[in-house]
Amino acid sequence: MTRTLLPLVYGSAAFVFIYLPVAALVLFSFQDGTLPVPPFEGPSLRWYADVLADDDLTAALLNSLGVALLSASVAVTLGFTAAYGLARHRLPGTALLRALLIAPLTVSYLIVGLGLLIVLQRIGIGLSLWTAGIGHVVINLPLCFAIIYASMGAQNVNAERAARDLGAREAQVVLLVTVPMLAPAILAAFFLSITLSWDEFIIAFLLTRFDVTLPVEIWSMLRSGLSPRLNAIGSLVFLVSVTAVILLELVVFRRRS
Repeated sequence: MTRTLLPLVYGSAAFVFIYLPVAALVLFSFQDGTLPVPPFEGPSLRWYADVLADDDLTAALLNSLGVALLSASVAVTLGFTAAYGLARHRLPGTALLRALLIAPLTVSYLIVGLGLLIVLQRIGIGLSLWTAGIGHVVINLPLCFAIIYASMGAQNVNAERAARDLGAREAQVVLLVTVPMLAPAILAAFFLSITLSWDEFIIAFLLTRFDVTLPVEIWSMLRSGLSPRLNAIGSLVFLVSVTAVILLELVVFRRRS
């Protein structure tokens, strides 16, 4: 009895600890009053309507989606090519190259953002959504590489050899054999990159100027105090992140099973 009860209590406490702040955020996004604090007055959709009618917030939302999709696509493409090259070809210093590709995972986003800011200003590139996208590629590329490289097993090598023996060219082997076999890992890396880019603040704050992403816009609104409007924005951000995770579950893991 105790052996069954303790894991149940621990698991329940862990889920409450993780999701209680999110539940409070979503609940008070439907607050009819002007403050996101008890007592709850509602439900009301006035703050969602207010958010969706705000041109600045809508623009920031679209900016975040665009940066997330584009940077995730570039990061996955570069991560796949790097993983394929290091896994399938013997190169000088392969272990060192792998370590250098994964090393940014251990570096603070603040350090990465400051370094990119210095480099971009030094070479004369103005700050914009494009530079924020470059920063997101830098932080997502190591993750994409690690996920895809870990999925390149012996079965992939044997299938590629069989395709070459049947007369397939190298490009055909990669596009028609390697990519389909690694599709779950590639899709997992893509959706995770979207989620990380969508929620990222520090690099987007440092590398944008006039056109900003949604986390930067939320930060600027926070300086004027808490509001159910911020709860509504946070709920929308949470909804997009959950949607990406659900798509990851449905597309990647269902396909793998």
